Amino acid sequence: MFEQLAIAARPILDLPLVRRTRRNHGLEHATIHVLASRVKGLQMAGRSTEGGFILIGEAPTETVESAVNEALRRMRAGEHSLAVHPNCGTNLVTTGLMTSVVGMLGMSGANRRDTFNRLPAVMVMMMFTVLFSQPVGTALQKHFTTDGNPADLEVISITRSQMTMPFGKPVAMHRVVTRSS
Repeated sequence: MFEQLAIAARPILDLPLVRRTRRNHGLEHATIHVLASRVKGLQMAGRSTEGGFILIGEAPTETVESAVNEALRRMRAGEHSLAVHPNCGTNLVTTGLMTSVVGMLGMSGANRRDTFNRLPAVMVMMMFTVLFSQPVGTALQKHFTTDGNPADLEVISITRSQMTMPFGKPVAMHRVVTRSS
């Protein structure tokens, strides 16, 4: 089903801005997969744009550079599945949206007493929805929010800086600048 929707959405997915962002999102995920295999206990977040991506979390810059290059090489060699990551925001948004809809539907039309009586059934429905939403989020990543084929994507630069989190200590941030058609 998602594959057919992606085919129908191809004119939008192939817009240069969208295509570049999806390629970068795929390379971001692939890089985090490679980093996770090299850095024990890796805690990292990322955000992609049409011009590249940022990685927020502690890792040596040389390790990040090496991981980006390996990820790009492996994706070009056909490991397109590296573009999908279980901790992607797409999965979180999918789960949040689906469980919210189930909760709203389960409670719609209920008065105060009905709300309390419906709560156990609605909670069970929401838990099943959480389980069901995981493969849905993965399919959305695969077909819409990432691209496992980097095509002509090239890395221009990788720079490190520090970012201060609210109420926290500084954290490393790597900016990966890319170019693609």
